[in-house]
Amino acid sequence: MPFIHLHSHSHYSLLDGLPKIDDMINHAKELGMPALALTDHGVMYGALEFYQKAKKAGIKPIIGMEGYLAPGSRRDRKANEKPYHQILYAKNLEGYKNLMTLSSLAHLEGFYYKPRMDKEILEKYHKGIIATTSCLQGEVAQTIVNGNIDKAIEKIKEFQQIFGKDDFYLEVQSHPEIEDQVKLNKILLEIAKEYQIPTIATNDSHYLKKEDAQIQDILVCVQTGKTVQDANRLKMTGVDLSMKTEKEMREQFPENPEVIEETARLADKCDIEIELGDFHFPKFEPPQGLSADEHLKQLAYAGLKEKCEDPCPEGYQKRVDYELEVIQKKDYATYFLIFADFSNWSRENGIIATVRGSAAGSLVSYVTGITSVDPMTFHLPFERFLNPYRPSAPDIDMDFADNRRADVLDYVREKYGKDKVAQICTFGTMLARGSVRDVGRALGLPYEFCDRIAKMIPPPKQGFPMSLEKALNTVPELKLTYQNEPDAKRLLDAAQKIEGSARHPSVHAAGVVISPNALTDFTPLQKETGGDNIITQYDMHAVEEAGLVKMDFLGIRNLSILGNAIKLVEKTKNIFIELTKIPFDNKKTFDLLASGRTMGMFQLGGGGMTRYLVELKPTKITDIMAMVALFRPGPMESIPEFIDRKHNPEKITYLDPRMKKFLEDSYGIITFQDDILYISIEIAGYNWEEADKLRKAMGKKIPEVMAAEKDKFIKGCIDHGKLTQEKANILWNLIEPFAAYGFGRAHAASYGIIAYQTAYMKAHYPAEFMAALMSAESDDIEKVAEAVNECKAMDIKVLPADINESFADFTVVDDNTIRFGLSAIKNIGNHIVEVIIKERKKNGKYATITDFLERVIDRDLNRKSVESFIKSGTLDSLGERHTLHANIDKLLDYARGSHEASMRNQSSLFEESQNSSGGNLTLDPVEPNKDESLAWEKKLLGLYITSHPLARHEEILKQSPNQIKNIQQTGASINIFGYISAVKEITTKKGDLMAFATLQDLTGTIEAIVFPRSYAKHKQQLVQDQIVIVSGKTESRQGNMQIICNDIELLTKESALKFQASQAQEKPKIIQSQQPYLNIYLGIRLNQESLDQIKKILYREKGDMPVVLHINGTKKLRLPIKVDTTNGLTEKIKSIVGEKNATINHV
Repeated sequence: MPFIHLHSHSHYSLLDGLPKIDDMINHAKELGMPALALTDHGVMYGALEFYQKAKKAGIKPIIGMEGYLAPGSRRDRKANEKPYHQILYAKNLEGYKNLMTLSSLAHLEGFYYKPRMDKEILEKYHKGIIATTSCLQGEVAQTIVNGNIDKAIEKIKEFQQIFGKDDFYLEVQSHPEIEDQVKLNKILLEIAKEYQIPTIATNDSHYLKKEDAQIQDILVCVQTGKTVQDANRLKMTGVDLSMKTEKEMREQFPENPEVIEETARLADKCDIEIELGDFHFPKFEPPQGLSADEHLKQLAYAGLKEKCEDPCPEGYQKRVDYELEVIQKKDYATYFLIFADFSNWSRENGIIATVRGSAAGSLVSYVTGITSVDPMTFHLPFERFLNPYRPSAPDIDMDFADNRRADVLDYVREKYGKDKVAQICTFGTMLARGSVRDVGRALGLPYEFCDRIAKMIPPPKQGFPMSLEKALNTVPELKLTYQNEPDAKRLLDAAQKIEGSARHPSVHAAGVVISPNALTDFTPLQKETGGDNIITQYDMHAVEEAGLVKMDFLGIRNLSILGNAIKLVEKTKNIFIELTKIPFDNKKTFDLLASGRTMGMFQLGGGGMTRYLVELKPTKITDIMAMVALFRPGPMESIPEFIDRKHNPEKITYLDPRMKKFLEDSYGIITFQDDILYISIEIAGYNWEEADKLRKAMGKKIPEVMAAEKDKFIKGCIDHGKLTQEKANILWNLIEPFAAYGFGRAHAASYGIIAYQTAYMKAHYPAEFMAALMSAESDDIEKVAEAVNECKAMDIKVLPADINESFADFTVVDDNTIRFGLSAIKNIGNHIVEVIIKERKKNGKYATITDFLERVIDRDLNRKSVESFIKSGTLDSLGERHTLHANIDKLLDYARGSHEASMRNQSSLFEESQNSSGGNLTLDPVEPNKDESLAWEKKLLGLYITSHPLARHEEILKQSPNQIKNIQQTGASINIFGYISAVKEITTKKGDLMAFATLQDLTGTIEAIVFPRSYAKHKQQLVQDQIVIVSGKTESRQGNMQIICNDIELLTKESALKFQASQAQEKPKIIQSQQPYLNIYLGIRLNQESLDQIKKILYREKGDMPVVLHINGTKKLRLPIKVDTTNGLTEKIKSIVGEKNATINHV
């Protein structure tokens, strides 16, 4: 009988096993093995993937696990107590489900450094499971190694009692390198002979081939944070843990061939048939006497009556009946009822929600409350979402306000049962750049070397990761480095071996499953890392294969902002905004969009989108929907034409008159994926099944499939659409490049409406909207600072935080004033904020600093928080900032004393009342320092709020010959007045000192680089908080302007006058030239595909503007062509190289 590997680890034995599932199966096939077991450490992450792929390859899959067994109870938590290893196999479907249950309980109840089972649950869930004594770390093995053979025999009998004599095996391993293993094998074989116990041979494989041992060692170093040079570390290279051949295994046990034969007999016992691909919807109980279909029809009709005027517009009733018929035929009514249930609960509880994807194309979804988009109004097809031909379940992806998503999940858990709801697991994998850095650290290579190699690898593009193999083939610089530098070759070869390995489990951003019965019938479970939420061990593909329907619950920050803005308006103005009643033709909203004030708006922020909106000047909601769809690589090329046609209706044309009915709202421009579906149906005569196949084929871009689809499409256009061959080809060429990247119309409608609603709120209730925005972003001081600047531009004043006026969130004082929120202060946690506000509400404002210290009794009022309150200006109403800061020890001592006195009073209830004060507090006065106060504000709030360090220098800075915001030209000589807000000194490779300084004026900020010679000369002037005159040259690095400093002089009235006199006869150093040019920065490592794309765009848009390539921050190359930038060329280039890496400069 053949030998079968029954103890095998994959990369799902995280950072311990090396092989991917595909590689394991292929190797087993090469070895001629008819079966293979997967036994990862403590988890079943890869079980279903392994099952399916092994079956497909003609190899019998044996689903197992090398679990961890607690020495006592799984609930015990004893320090330094190591769990035993325990091999288990699923013999049949019952065993598979029990194995999932055991793995789940080990994680949910027994986790203590490792997921641990115990014998109590082994006994309870033993049916259908085979067990062995496992490796050297098994309980029986450890008992033998410790010299107690009699006790080991008792343990064996105990396991036989649990699993049955026929389903418990002794396990010997072929590791002659390990002395204890050799002794263990001898004793186990003797016991096997004496007690007639079946015994198997294994090799505990962690990699496939012997030469992979060094790579697996690197992987272990990544896991343990060690390098291969470290002496004291976990090292497995002294043992052959490869997937050996049958010949090698037989040679290890020449006198015991039965241990080889027994592996096949054990494999024969295991026969699992897992039901895959069927959908198991959660149980939804309709009202008594109704089926799910009847109840859905009842809800749909009632919703239609509620949402439509009487009589209902033409087509609505017919559309609802048609959709209900399809839903009934597909048996999906329960699915719709579940979504309607929690969607309506969410909205009833003030939680803003919307949908992504094609679900908004369903009128039934709209009238039952799942979506808030009327598909009839926006011509959204139901068939893009669900049609009679669709083989997979419908996919409704919900978005919720991110601060209330947890509330929705809690509702679902309570409704359907906590044991039936889980979030979906996903895996952080070792991608190309990360693999290089991880392997480099493990090999002990210098960080700078590894970082240089990693940065040569292009980043992921449009959600698709860049592989090392592809990078080596497409990035010449990387290929040359690989060929010419031995360390680089060693690094990249090793990184390719571990690339793609699972590194850690995490939680899918949105995915949730709800099962009809216990989840462990479908997937093993565990807790999220560092939390209590239950997640599946299977990823989203595996849980769907197992029969669960993935439901998306995504948290969106902008929906929280929208919801909080509505609450603030209700609070400040007693107006309740009902989003569904907001008119779609509001001029004030469109005027705001056209003005470019888009910060905080959903999908509409960012420089590129804002510039297009200003050009577009939208006047209807469909303009917004189109922009949401078009602003992405590929379709973006159509935006200039879209804008041009909007403003010049005479330019609107249609290739065929039949296309007008679905392209009219987009001015004849193909904008949505649905447009391609409609074209294929209306012109080429496709049905919805064929149209959807065409869409998917275009997305996958498989050459042979595309060639067949092209022939079919053109033939359909000619035969059915009566087009000429030429027109049919033109139409194909029009849709082919678009299909892969186009948005669905329903998705764009859903997101476009939310985008419009955020714009409406900002236009009509700017203070409330901006307060909601800053509260939502309060954990990011840079975004808060950006929002405060937006407020200034909108004539809204943001007041500093105040201990007696501020709340946790930003507070609207009036239409032109917002008060800073306490939670937005750096180092201040939510708990202490709640305590302060609760006490203030209960007993009134804090009168003095001592009153504050006496009344706020909490461990979180500590040095860090008190210092942050002082420096941020929050306590300014209770004392001068610098005086409070200088006396912080006294303040803390006083607080401690008063709290101790308060505690003594509470323990003396029957004694006379005592003074709860901590004694008298006398503060030593300190001279205020306004500049330092502002620096504190910048550090803790992210911005200057009470003033600006440059305010007192305003007059002299206005005399500067140049302003930072106007610096656009590279290589120009420049003189500028500015304020040094930061200085960073570094040592060069030669040991010389140089510095990077941050220079500010009233218009902006720029980095100044001071090389060693200039730094040695001007070090005394280059000091933080000085105002200076800087002379030097401009340079652009990675799209950011910098100044290379030559001279630095302190700026005073006298030096300014002297400087101006010396410059009086000279021309300005920066001249706004009459001749602009397009500068494209190629410092990032672009792959060949991107470079070809740039070339294609440049050569297609010929005009009068020169083009200069700026390569790696140093080399410049003037191209022999000139381009036309008026048709959006710059934006197209930016979409490839990045927002800041394509600029119009002047020479």
